Amino acid sequence: MAATRLELNLMRLLSRCEALAAERRDPEEWRLEKYVAALEDMLRELKKQSSKPAPELLNEYSRKVDFLKGLLEAEKLSSSTEKALANQLLAPGRTPTTAKERTPATKTVHLQTKARCTGQMRSELLGTDPLATDDSEELNIRKRKGLPSDEKQSAVELDAVLQHHQDMQEKLAEEMLSLARSLKNNTLAAQNVIKQDNQTLSHSLRMADQNFEKLKDESDRLEQHAKKSVNWLLWIMLIVVCFIFISMILFIRIFPKLK
Repeated sequence: MAATRLELNLMRLLSRCEALAAERRDPEEWRLEKYVAALEDMLRELKKQSSKPAPELLNEYSRKVDFLKGLLEAEKLSSSTEKALANQLLAPGRTPTTAKERTPATKTVHLQTKARCTGQMRSELLGTDPLATDDSEELNIRKRKGLPSDEKQSAVELDAVLQHHQDMQEKLAEEMLSLARSLKNNTLAAQNVIKQDNQTLSHSLRMADQNFEKLKDESDRLEQHAKKSVNWLLWIMLIVVCFIFISMILFIRIFPKLK
């Protein structure tokens, strides 16, 4: 299906926005933001048309417009770390916008922006001027031979981004290894404490069983002793009563009643 006039205008404006995004812009530059807003309006109109492009192509247009919009929002952040994180989450386009492009322009812009944020963070850490650092990097790129200036810059910035990612991965690996060791030590310590608690509990249970058996034996002995004491007391009382009874009879016999 042939591209409509609206789609052609969208592609031209998108290519212009990608070119502006690849350039170093002043903080007061307003054209790119206005162009991206116009792109959003044109994309909405394109989706409403009956002769709209294929869904895959529409998704690619939306992906590139969202990338440019996210790029502008990331540039408004104050911290270079926040900018680097926001740029890390951006998703550039997968296909070139024009036939002249060998690689998607948004991908190149993405790499350049990542490298620029990396340079800013490095400059903040080292206390150097970020503009001077960027100028020296561009000068080194232009001095290289064998590739055009844009491809040289993209290659150097790609190397810087890859090195930054490698450093971050190594740092994360070291932190994960340290956390794993700490978790292992804490687990072993908790295991030893639980083992000691189990041993103490088992000893307490054995002592409780032994005390219960001893208490039961003493209770049986006390019960038997109490029964024996009651039996002896009963016999003694009977003997005393009988003795008193016999004594009274003898007393009456020996000492008759006086007349």
